[in-house]
Amino acid sequence: MKTTRTPFLDAVAFTGHARRCPLQWRLRSIATRSMLAKAALGMASIGVLLLTGCASVGPPTITRDRFDYVTTISDSWKRQMLLNLLKVRYADAPVFMDVASVISSYSLEGDISLSGQHAPPGRGDTFANVGVTGRYADKPTITYQPLTGDKFAKSMMAPIPVTGLLFLLQSGYPADLVLRICVNSINGLDNAYGGAGNPRAGNPKFRELMTAMREAQSEGGVGFRVKPAQDGQAIVMFMRPSTEQAAVPSSKVRELLGLNATEREFRVVYGSFPERDTEVAILTRSILQVMIDFASYIDVPEADIAEGRLYSPQRSAEQARLFPALLTVRHGATPPDDAYVAIQYRNLWFWIDDRDHHSKQILTFLMLMFSLTEGEPSQAAPVVTVPAR
Repeated sequence: MKTTRTPFLDAVAFTGHARRCPLQWRLRSIATRSMLAKAALGMASIGVLLLTGCASVGPPTITRDRFDYVTTISDSWKRQMLLNLLKVRYADAPVFMDVASVISSYSLEGDISLSGQHAPPGRGDTFANVGVTGRYADKPTITYQPLTGDKFAKSMMAPIPVTGLLFLLQSGYPADLVLRICVNSINGLDNAYGGAGNPRAGNPKFRELMTAMREAQSEGGVGFRVKPAQDGQAIVMFMRPSTEQAAVPSSKVRELLGLNATEREFRVVYGSFPERDTEVAILTRSILQVMIDFASYIDVPEADIAEGRLYSPQRSAEQARLFPALLTVRHGATPPDDAYVAIQYRNLWFWIDDRDHHSKQILTFLMLMFSLTEGEPSQAAPVVTVPAR
């Protein structure tokens, strides 16, 4: 006789089978918990790997930050210098803001959470939840220090020390360039100056002296050194006519400066005129005087000159030939895309062309000259600290 099974009987048989075979259900439960454990272990391993890969956040930033900050500070320094030259040209007060310090602070945080629930069949749901959170922060702090007070007086208005000229010459800068920029006079021979307060056309003999010093420097006929003296250390200029080529410009230097024909060493002193024929008296300029002279050559709109907005020195054709412009600054409505440095001032753009190697070199030389007159101020200048967000 054929037996017909109903769903009710199947359920009873199934339940009875489950009661008779508890091991099978225990194995299924163990397998489920094992899967959850493996999932938790896997997520934990992934989190550890992620955190390990991001833990060294500092070293990779050195290459990026150092060069980025160097490039940015250099560009801002050039733009600041050009802006202050324009301010001096238009009789505005120059303002310098130094970047005193740059501090970059980074933080990286991460959290991983894992939760789940395991329930036997028919008594709830089995599930697992995984959460990953992270937070990255970049907080640079840049400190600016304005050049004011005693430091401004020392850096901008104090004359360039004579020893600074020696360092420039020893570092390889041409003698004619150093004399043209940094010196007012040597043994009474005046350099050209474009300042409104005391303009000078310049002595043609000073031009001859610059040329002779450059030639003697190239041939090794003239040099400078520091010697011990009773009052400390003294700078001396020595003549060394070792070759016929060096003897000619060296003799020219002696003649123009009125030096003793038999002596080989001459003491270098600060002043306008020497006391004896064994001295070289050099009257150096201040950085502010250098900037005023540079600014007098900047090309400006003719309308500003006609309206009396700025001082415009009158130079003859002979003076322009003997003492040409050291720096070429152009102006217009918009600067070229490849300008070496550009700044907007008085609704116009002023720039130095990137193909003008001489002007680029002169501007760099002017910026480096600040280190020759920097000194420690007696009182701390005000400091402005701006956290960049």
